[in-house]
Amino acid sequence: MKERFKRQSFLGHDSDRVLANCTVCLVGLGGGGSHVAQQLAHLGLRKFLLIDPDRVEETNLNRLVGGNAKDATKHSRKTLVARRLIRGIKPSADIEPVSKKWQECHQLLRGCDAIFGSVDTYRDRYELEVTARRYLIPYIDIGMDVHPDGDQFSVSGQVILSMPGALCMRCLGFLREELLAREAENYGAAGERPQVVWANGVLASAAVALFTQLFTPWRRGGVITPYLEYDGNTQTIVSSNRFECMKGKRCQHFLGFRDLGDPFWIPQRISIPA
Repeated sequence: MKERFKRQSFLGHDSDRVLANCTVCLVGLGGGGSHVAQQLAHLGLRKFLLIDPDRVEETNLNRLVGGNAKDATKHSRKTLVARRLIRGIKPSADIEPVSKKWQECHQLLRGCDAIFGSVDTYRDRYELEVTARRYLIPYIDIGMDVHPDGDQFSVSGQVILSMPGALCMRCLGFLREELLAREAENYGAAGERPQVVWANGVLASAAVALFTQLFTPWRRGGVITPYLEYDGNTQTIVSSNRFECMKGKRCQHFLGFRDLGDPFWIPQRISIPA
């Protein structure tokens, strides 16, 4: 193990090599995604697919890790800001920045070992999970929201690990048809979503911890909690009651080969010699 990673040697004697060879996709590089990018670079990852169509604006600077006033003035692409951030920590990193909507380049996700989603809409989450299931890739979703609470506000958020073959976000009750329908009806009328740097940081840290549990043996036999709820008013993260209620149950939404597995590799296209 390299000297640089000795203080995280408890992750496993070969963990630096394992993590360095993982390819991760980050969809969304704002408040949450920029934290994830920074932490993964510190952890030792060096293969990144960065996807976000947006540019830096002044309103991003309250939470965008790695972004600065010059980026806001120049309207720098968020993918390039994230690349600069990662390279500052890991100069040898292999980074592919894609400044498009992820739906326009979804085939690039096929070569990734894990996908992090830091997106704003339920529709994006739904489509990302479907794509990850098709490619048999773990998907880690993070997000936060702020709700009026009388004359105050309530901060909340979630981190959900969606694993092929395990419970999906619809099983867990996070994605529901009425939410998707309501969002579609109000498309373009939601306005700016409130965001703060500390909540994004807490959620990103929990997401990176789940990823690390997946790819290193530092907690053998430990249960990876796939649905974590964040209460920003008490600064606590707990396993969701929804997950507890669904223990032992199977996913009912991704059952057949048309729901699971790469659509470019289906039985009808495979020629078997006689």
